[in-house]
Amino acid sequence: MPARFKAFLVVSLLIAACTPEQAAAPPTARASQQMAMLSDGMVPANRWRVVLIAGDNNSPAFDNGVEAMRAKLIARGVRDIRALTSDPGANPSLPVATAANVSSALRTAGGEACLAFITSHGDATGFVLKQARGTVGPGTLDSALDAGCGARPTVVVVSACHSGVFLTSGMRQPNRIVLTAASSDRASFGCGAGDQYTYYDQCLLQQFDGAATWQQLAQATRACVENLERKMGIRRPSLPQTFIGSGVADLRIPGR
Repeated sequence: MPARFKAFLVVSLLIAACTPEQAAAPPTARASQQMAMLSDGMVPANRWRVVLIAGDNNSPAFDNGVEAMRAKLIARGVRDIRALTSDPGANPSLPVATAANVSSALRTAGGEACLAFITSHGDATGFVLKQARGTVGPGTLDSALDAGCGARPTVVVVSACHSGVFLTSGMRQPNRIVLTAASSDRASFGCGAGDQYTYYDQCLLQQFDGAATWQQLAQATRACVENLERKMGIRRPSLPQTFIGSGVADLRIPGR
């Protein structure tokens, strides 16, 4: 990836942090106030703010995953959803997943809990954002989440090859849950031109209605992926990864 494109993408995603209205105390300074909401692990569905990002259009699986997740969340009562497409030709009503739009979506404060669902190709540097001709790495995503979500309960799903790279010390905050489709050194599967969903997205969507908490969903999704990969004869499994912050261990899925 040309260095100038990666530099442009990082600057585009970080620039909003320099504006006065985005200035805020570090997450740790506000953690006790936000965690008080989670005495029962529940945030009402209509108080979640959701960002859904399809990063690449060379497979329909990514936009399909975003659309299916949006439908499930709407059915659960979530109203504040911003979906970004990688295929404006097929989804002309949605904003395109450009660097500027991704930055704006992630950094716009609101709601009492955050969900970022990102599905794309990936490599050891991060997930692909095709419109920006580069990748978004864990440091950039961490900064955007700090700006937009702060110490609010925050769920991050990164469905991409090598997405375990997002389990950095910076991303492991007590108010966050991070689900990744693969270990940092593994590929994930189901992102070909003929796939409806990636394997991980398929399992996440299949298990969504049967889980009450995000931790339960993560466990059920991993078991589903492992079973699917065995059936497909995959010799080097993707090994989905999960981090559950100490303040959100019982965080419930919207509407549950």
